[in-house]
Amino acid sequence: MARLLFIGSTVADVVLRTPCLPVTGQDVNLLSQRVSLGGCAYNAFHTARLTGQADCTLFSPIGSGVWGDFVRHALAERGVVSAAPQVDEPNGCCYCLVEPDGERTFLCEHGAEYRFRAEWFDSLRGDWDGVYLCGLEAEEDAGESILRYLEAHPPGQLYFAPGPRLIHIPPSRMARIFALSPLVHLSETELGQFTREEDVPRAAAMLHALTENSVVVTLGARGAYARLGEEEVFVPGIPARVVDTIGAGDSHIGALMAALADGLAPEEALRRANRVAAAVVSQEGAELSQETWAQLSQNL
Repeated sequence: MARLLFIGSTVADVVLRTPCLPVTGQDVNLLSQRVSLGGCAYNAFHTARLTGQADCTLFSPIGSGVWGDFVRHALAERGVVSAAPQVDEPNGCCYCLVEPDGERTFLCEHGAEYRFRAEWFDSLRGDWDGVYLCGLEAEEDAGESILRYLEAHPPGQLYFAPGPRLIHIPPSRMARIFALSPLVHLSETELGQFTREEDVPRAAAMLHALTENSVVVTLGARGAYARLGEEEVFVPGIPARVVDTIGAGDSHIGALMAALADGLAPEEALRRANRVAAAVVSQEGAELSQETWAQLSQNL
């Protein structure tokens, strides 16, 4: 059985549905608010565990305070135990502003969930078939500890999801990540910001030249594009009524990791990831339920 490790944050998502994003001095009445379990690493972990057969491990520190208590109780309800220790420092949270078209804007308070320490990794085995790494952790000071572990214990495949803050990661640290030859998973917008090239195939080729590995680009409703060596693959998207886009990219890479670990060919793995991401944006929040996955898997 393949073994997948997910390094990163688990947080409380405070989801605020708003008729518009406020401007300075404006008063806006919210349409609704709720709190749900989220975080890039948790979202990817949950999707991989739900949709594949691999043995999935979450390595996510959990802090104290009201948000730490929420995360700890929510994980316990799901039968999930993080391999990272609890931290005597307040957990942060993510305020998710969702507009009527489903687009989300994040306001994040980083806390204990980003304070990785080098000694924590001593308890981890090194023989991972796949490891997930988010750009948010790579950007933080604690990203140094994560990188040292990955350099000392290179996984079978590193999956790197740099996210919207890609351009804020220190160049020297980015070079070390690329030296690990990761599969890079990012959106069309993020790819353009990093390469300053609007043409997706050309931009993906530029990134492929830096990593010498596959590049997967999510294209929203249009689907996904992948540069696989000299081969290019485009997999159309699945029509969906967008409720919110929270966790769409996280669920896509989680499903992709699980599918590849199960032995699916890259094109079929992308097809499955597209279906899962379409299901996620069709509901509130990033977590697919067992019932939703059971219905979805009948169509795969």
